[in-house]
Amino acid sequence: MVWQPGRGMLFSAIGSWLAAAVDVELAMERKLAAILAADVVGYSALMERDEAGTFERLKARRKEIFEPEVEKHHGRIFKLTGDGVFAEFASVVNAVECAVLVQRGMAERNASVLNGERIDVRIGINLGEVIVEGEDRYGEGVNVAARLQQLADPGGICVSGKVAKEVEKKLAFGFEPMGEQHMKNIAEPVQAFRVKIDGTPPRRMMPRTAKRLWPWAAVAMAAIAAGIWFATTRPTKAPEPSDIPSIAVLPFDDMGPDPNLAYLGDGVADDIISMLARSPDLAVVARNSSFVYKGKATDIRQIGKELGVGYVLEGSVRKDRDKIRITAQLIDARSGDGVWAEQFDKSGGDPWALQDDVTGRIIGALSGDKGQLIRSQYQQAWGKDSAGLQEYDYYLRGNDLFANARTHEDKERGGAIWREGLAQFPDSPLLKVKLGLYYFDRVIDFTSEDYDADNERAASLARQALTAPDISPLVRKLAHWLLARVLSAQHQPEAAIAEAESARELAPYDANMLGNLAATLIENGHPEKGLEWIELAASREPGAERTYNYRRGWAYTVMGKSEEAIASLKQGPDSWVDVPILMAINYVRLGRLSEAKTEVARALQNEEKVTQLSWRKGYFYSDPAIIDGQIADLIKAGLPEK
Repeated sequence: MVWQPGRGMLFSAIGSWLAAAVDVELAMERKLAAILAADVVGYSALMERDEAGTFERLKARRKEIFEPEVEKHHGRIFKLTGDGVFAEFASVVNAVECAVLVQRGMAERNASVLNGERIDVRIGINLGEVIVEGEDRYGEGVNVAARLQQLADPGGICVSGKVAKEVEKKLAFGFEPMGEQHMKNIAEPVQAFRVKIDGTPPRRMMPRTAKRLWPWAAVAMAAIAAGIWFATTRPTKAPEPSDIPSIAVLPFDDMGPDPNLAYLGDGVADDIISMLARSPDLAVVARNSSFVYKGKATDIRQIGKELGVGYVLEGSVRKDRDKIRITAQLIDARSGDGVWAEQFDKSGGDPWALQDDVTGRIIGALSGDKGQLIRSQYQQAWGKDSAGLQEYDYYLRGNDLFANARTHEDKERGGAIWREGLAQFPDSPLLKVKLGLYYFDRVIDFTSEDYDADNERAASLARQALTAPDISPLVRKLAHWLLARVLSAQHQPEAAIAEAESARELAPYDANMLGNLAATLIENGHPEKGLEWIELAASREPGAERTYNYRRGWAYTVMGKSEEAIASLKQGPDSWVDVPILMAINYVRLGRLSEAKTEVARALQNEEKVTQLSWRKGYFYSDPAIIDGQIADLIKAGLPEK
């Protein structure tokens, strides 16, 4: 064998490179740690509303709550962002205890401040390997904690499966499964759990030596555990029709040619479950219950009985190159009949973005006041004998007429049903808040006989609903929604916007509510942000394009963009008196007075009660110059004064 100098030099270079790589790897310190990631909910909106005040309140919460708890639980803060904190703990038990006490401390502070000054945080905790670089920490252990934080509810804690497994026998907290979560830039799905925070102080479970001293307690605990196991694993009774709609989401079948994208079907179903779980209008079965039917040919009616749900959502996903097609079908689990079906097609190179967009549209079609689930409930409520109506039936009957009203008479009939229901159930927060919405609608619909009195009735009913004991998430959402609008009418802009943000946090995927709440932003100095909410809501409720064109036109009017306003309003609802009035305002501003007068005449044909006075009372701008300018335009267009 002849020695070749060139090859020897190559081997020597490779050896040197490998040695250097090994040195770098050895120099890179890694360790196992519990990472806590916390982030402020709605931080941008808070800063936009009150930058200095928000900064001071956030700094105070860190000093008074977060830093002392981290130190007390032997943790160390290694990174601060504008609205976030990352902390490291050697003990996962200490990390979870710390998170619970932080959230309780935040809740106590929030109880004594106005809604606009609340600071809510989300917390995520992961146990994993991290890279140590000076005082900072990097790696997947940190990244997963940050992703878990994004999944947590406001004021809540989300942990990985590793954390839940380590802690479940050491701390007396409950953990609600959220299923496997596909996280961006994380190769493998992560099991996630929601921590159930109750009012009891966190306490360590007794060690084994102590348990031997309590044999009878152990027997009792075993009996309780057996009861809980039986209650949670046996098939539950299907919900009564008077309950909110309940649904199970099955894994979507993957029909694509690429086996590497098989996760899309599960991912779409996971996203839908996560989104529906945040809707106060319905109850959704956890992933670990509905996913046991994956790949099994099972009768939907049997699934409904076993899971105790009224509806089942199933579907399929097909991803072929840069195109994705998702089909979804909602089935009545009692009868097996299809309630709704839709096909969604989307193009693009990012499967995550495609998945997010389409699942958002599915949620928009299912949930909210005009969603498919509640439409099915309407039929059941109208099918009942009047003598047997319950509180929720009155809500449904009135809502069917009111939310889908074509005339004033429909709304009046809806209001009459809620009044009748409230006479039967005088303590009902749900019927109180819906009746409050009816009174407020009379104000914005120009049909009120006494604007101030109806506003006050609406505000009083909303506050009564919020202060009732044990109110449901649905009532809480509706009450904050109503208060946002009423407080705007009563010229309390900061409080109104805070209520709007609270309602959105409670039901972030309710397109109908979000589109309505955009009005609060438009009226109170934030038309650009209002337009953002309108576009987001419109993307999730494609069947209501005329309504959203009116809202776009209104936002553009306030922004001074008359050409864009008219283009949108021309595609708005024909029967709404607001549309021709707004068009008249914009025509006057463009110097097209003849067209402005034609629009005012059209408005008076639709609603003879609309006047300069009613327009002033029906729109609630925090800047009086806006309404004064609009009235001046309408005087030129010929709108009567009274």
